[in-house]
Amino acid sequence: MDLSTIVKAYDVRGTVPDQLDEPIARAIGAAFVDVTGAKRIVTAHDMRESGPGLARAFAEGALHRGASVVEAGLGSTDMLYFASGHLGLAGAMFTASHNPAQYNGIKMCRANAVAIGQDSGLAEIGARASALLASGMPPAEVVGTVEQVDLLSAYAEYLRGLVDLSGIRPLRVVVDAGNGMGGYTVPAVLGDATLPGLPLTIVPLYFELDGSFPNHEANPLEPANLVDLQRAVVAEGADLGLAFDGDADRCFVVDAAGQAVSPSIITALVAARELGKAPGSTIIYNLITSHTVPEVIREHGGQPVRTRVGHSFIKAEMARTNAVFGGEHSAHYYFRDFWFADTGMLAAMHVLAALGEQPGTLADLTATYRRYAASGEINSRVDDQAERVAAVLEAFSGRAASVDELDGLTIDLADGSWFNVRASNTEPLLRLNVEGPDEATMMAVRDEALAIIRG
Repeated sequence: MDLSTIVKAYDVRGTVPDQLDEPIARAIGAAFVDVTGAKRIVTAHDMRESGPGLARAFAEGALHRGASVVEAGLGSTDMLYFASGHLGLAGAMFTASHNPAQYNGIKMCRANAVAIGQDSGLAEIGARASALLASGMPPAEVVGTVEQVDLLSAYAEYLRGLVDLSGIRPLRVVVDAGNGMGGYTVPAVLGDATLPGLPLTIVPLYFELDGSFPNHEANPLEPANLVDLQRAVVAEGADLGLAFDGDADRCFVVDAAGQAVSPSIITALVAARELGKAPGSTIIYNLITSHTVPEVIREHGGQPVRTRVGHSFIKAEMARTNAVFGGEHSAHYYFRDFWFADTGMLAAMHVLAALGEQPGTLADLTATYRRYAASGEINSRVDDQAERVAAVLEAFSGRAASVDELDGLTIDLADGSWFNVRASNTEPLLRLNVEGPDEATMMAVRDEALAIIRG
């Protein structure tokens, strides 16, 4: 059976049950143990209805290969990374993140949350699972054991030990969990009526765990999915709003006026805080992040390192450079103190601490990081990605101050603007990001590039 349609660049993902079902999960579990050599693994799943069955089938496959399984049960993706680091085990998280209800998937890592992507084991896992589905799985000589653990309180305690919120001024915070795992983790970490002690008043939106996402998609990257949060922040007179995606590994921020705060600005803010604790450290940022980010890193005495887009690239570069922090414009934030893995919750705690340690508004606090005008990511469906990228290069090369092809095509122009155009790994799309010194310059470059991309 060919699994190439569901084995993506960084994870396994597909619709249930036509693309991903329990027999496939069982084969992937066996292949995971074969490839990693793990003797003991940990699993967790999000609130999707298919999660428990897929996680148990994966565990059965691992048991077939003689590994023991620690089932953490319900959790966010960063809880699974915590479990992998805290217990020193390879892990598998069952989630389709922000995808619609009919999807599910598997994010896998080696012990200590080391990412597994196409080039670091995922392709081999997919191939082995395909072979096992074709031939069947013989019983293992050694059958592992299964145990259940509850790691929510340990996860919350660990994060609260990294960012102390106990001494900040009182803040009113609206949190939109989108019926995803933030509704499970936020009360444990940031508090609710049963967890006093932090000067936070949490106003919950859609905390009920529901994998059918009855209110809106759990994808805050889409502006339409932030509308409820923006309205609630203003109506509540809150200091800020937080929105988590379905598996709660990404966090988006809204200020008191209901304005979305760019993830690049959050990256710069957290980078400055982390450099305050670890002067001179390396900070990782991906190539579609605002130029504000490397500027702020240098201004605070840090060493900026630019990478390709994608969590496996970020995590590998963080480990290689021992970076203290890394940020992506998609609102994934990575921390050395969190096994170089991404956690939206820890980023949110840094924002709360930064805001609560001073008297001004979040807009005031982030004003110094609002330096450029950005287009956001614009997707265009094209028949020939390479041809369109070549056409863009031809049109702009005469005006380019610099050109690189680290990930797609990035062109810096003499007027202070820049753009990146790169192909999607999974769809016939080109993704365009443009930034300029002002709105008019950015829009002019954006429109010219889009006209070429779209023919």
